[in-house]
Amino acid sequence: MDHSLKGALRKAKRRQLLKIIVISIIVVLITLPILYKTGNYFTAKSSTKLHEQLFLHNEIAEPNIQIDSQVTSNSSMFGGNIITNRSKNVDGYLVPWSTLTSSYDWLRINIDYNELIPGSNGEGTELYEYDKQTKNKVATFYHPSIQKYYDGVQNDLEEISQMDNHVAEIAISFDKPYTLQEIQKQIPDNLNIVWLYMTSPIVEENKGPAGMPIYGFNPSDSPKEAYHSFINSLKEYGKNGNDETIQDFLNSNKNKPFEDIKVLGIMVTGQTKNFKGLENKSFIRGASVGATAQIVPYIKPTK
Repeated sequence: MDHSLKGALRKAKRRQLLKIIVISIIVVLITLPILYKTGNYFTAKSSTKLHEQLFLHNEIAEPNIQIDSQVTSNSSMFGGNIITNRSKNVDGYLVPWSTLTSSYDWLRINIDYNELIPGSNGEGTELYEYDKQTKNKVATFYHPSIQKYYDGVQNDLEEISQMDNHVAEIAISFDKPYTLQEIQKQIPDNLNIVWLYMTSPIVEENKGPAGMPIYGFNPSDSPKEAYHSFINSLKEYGKNGNDETIQDFLNSNKNKPFEDIKVLGIMVTGQTKNFKGLENKSFIRGASVGATAQIVPYIKPTK
């Protein structure tokens, strides 16, 4: 082959290669900003959704647990984490509670259910549930329609009222559903009603904790308004229709005035000595102590 022809072919190949390189660079320069913008759009959307779900879950399914802060961490165009710092208010004393580390990416959100579900400690029927990070005992509610629990239905009122110089929270489960007005007449004024237990799945509990969610709300200063907010949040949380417990509760209470709504239990907080006023009350099926704190001179209990 003629040397000049070979030279021309080499130059043509180099020009073609250079053209391909230039085009590739241009494509990359155009594609990268689009990819970056698209990635940030989807991760921001997932981040917002996860924030909302975490607040929603706390509002309807975490008895006497408050979110102190919730921030985004390790954020990138591909995803990140949301850190939720939580605590309990026990008659004016803040007790640490587990921190949630939830994650999100372009398509998925993952709530930290590993920390939301309590651990179990003990042997045989001598079991109790605890918060995995703080190791504080978790108070147990007993559904009036579940006859048998793995460790029986506990009543800690006598023991807790004998603790000196402490504040505590106790989950009070009723022998049957009552209206809030009926219950308020029975609760001493020196105790705080901080959460209303409204519904939970009816499952077998005689072989061990089933880890089922419980749904309820903080009645705050206006129980009627708080209830309507709870219903709206419950509808939002159960909008896919997969949770039968939520749908049954919504359907059965759809047209009832607040005064006729039945409550399955309450969580109360106060000084341990004040729980003596609840001992031997016939409407109480079970009473399970949760978080406690020692009273100190520089923090005054709420009641």
